[in-house]
Amino acid sequence: MGHEGRPTLLVVDGANVVGSVPDGWWRDRRGAAERLRDALVAVAERGLPDRPGPLEVVLVVEGAARGVTGLPAVRVVEASGSGDDRIVELVRTARAEHPERDCLVATADRELRARVGALGAAVTGPRSVRP
Repeated sequence: MGHEGRPTLLVVDGANVVGSVPDGWWRDRRGAAERLRDALVAVAERGLPDRPGPLEVVLVVEGAARGVTGLPAVRVVEASGSGDDRIVELVRTARAEHPERDCLVATADRELRARVGALGAAVTGPRSVRP
């Protein structure tokens, strides 16, 4: 549990995490995002090595992956434009509402890592949340 009993907020850069392994995801971007969403259920429940569960997990999808539905353990947020901008917005809002809340963003995108880091979020690589 994070500060004030709130679970850590884990925001997952769907496009970046899906694209981190060349497993044919480009043939079915939505299907790849759905597989990631399904795998994130276990992450939400058990947590990560340095952040025990439960976690509040938000998967951000964009482009051809839009239309993926959420699950009780994994909220799916569609980015109408840039997925990175939507992730920054989510972190900014979470930190504004609860400044001490632990926020973690899963991405390998250097620019995004710097942007969310400036807002006080921690970052982790795609491998930490992939099945």
